[in-house]
Amino acid sequence: MTVAMTLAFATWMALLNNFVIEKASFSGAEIGMLQSIREIPGFLAFTAVLVLLIIKEQSFAYLSLALLGIGVAIAGYFPSVVGLYLTTFLMSVGFHYFETVKQSLSLQWLSIDEAPKVLGQLIAAGSMASLLVYGFLMLAQDQFGLTYQAIYLIGGNICLGLTLFAWLAFPRFESTTTQRKHLLMRKRYWLYYALTFMGGARRQIFVVFAGFLMVEKFGYSVSDVAALYLVNHLFNWAFAGRIGALVGRIGERRALTFEYCGLICVFTAYAFVDNAYWAAGLYVLDHLFFSLAIAIKTYFQKIADPADMASTAGVAFTINHIAAVFIPALFGLIWLVSPMTVFLLGAVMAAISLILARNIPRDPREGNEVVLGKVSSITATG
Repeated sequence: MTVAMTLAFATWMALLNNFVIEKASFSGAEIGMLQSIREIPGFLAFTAVLVLLIIKEQSFAYLSLALLGIGVAIAGYFPSVVGLYLTTFLMSVGFHYFETVKQSLSLQWLSIDEAPKVLGQLIAAGSMASLLVYGFLMLAQDQFGLTYQAIYLIGGNICLGLTLFAWLAFPRFESTTTQRKHLLMRKRYWLYYALTFMGGARRQIFVVFAGFLMVEKFGYSVSDVAALYLVNHLFNWAFAGRIGALVGRIGERRALTFEYCGLICVFTAYAFVDNAYWAAGLYVLDHLFFSLAIAIKTYFQKIADPADMASTAGVAFTINHIAAVFIPALFGLIWLVSPMTVFLLGAVMAAISLILARNIPRDPREGNEVVLGKVSSITATG
């Protein structure tokens, strides 16, 4: 399922900046609005727990992947502002619901000891799929003469084919703990919620504006962007499994501290870079640092009630996308005045995340969730 998702989403993402600029004449304002629309389904991810009242998580994952595949397959046929907004929303519904269910199932099916390593291996598997996509994209237009429509259609249909294969070929796996089927927020999870919120805000700087910088400022072509993504995922394929094992060995506090210190430096450098090759190096380093974000998930797994995984996954994705809904549109307007300011604000977000990460205990567990700000009673609302 991870491979199917990656093949479709990587195709959509790698073509996006060139497609919207060449075919729909997007500026920073339109790309910011499109990315805000893309994040709306993520903001509504809390509704996943309501869907689980009528459909099991594994089946829900297949349905979500199918929507993702359809959204990507038809994207190339609507090269207009409204058309791109609508196909992006459809694609995003599938993507975000799948990611919500994937997080829930991963934390249910994996033990605390194996989770960091296997989550890293999932990133590596996704990166291997991305390598195939970007390798194909490097040749698709220059060598094969394929249009945007054809490339999007290929990526979406492969996702649909793999989803059908998974549905037919694999058994239905049962969780060892029955999941709560109602919305809840626990006070003792407050640091996890805060880290998740800041992660969603900070991620937009990389997802939306770092890639846009490469095309608008440095004139990257589709093959250039594909080559950059290829290097990105080659590094992830080589190191993500080891990064996951590293998180398990050094702990979430140290792993996140290292990530956020690195991101402060990277975002600050983005603001001043004038060389296309240095910018590409920053982009690869930026992407590699984000692999350490699995530490947020493993931190939650250690402090959480096992029955909270499904309901909290939806709530967490909503929290992750609160800022993501308005930051692309707002920062898109800032971009028109000063792209430098956008990246400096990203560095500020990374600094806030660093402060939060230092509040993670060295041995997080239920009853020892934070260093400062412990909650005496365990309560739930929903």
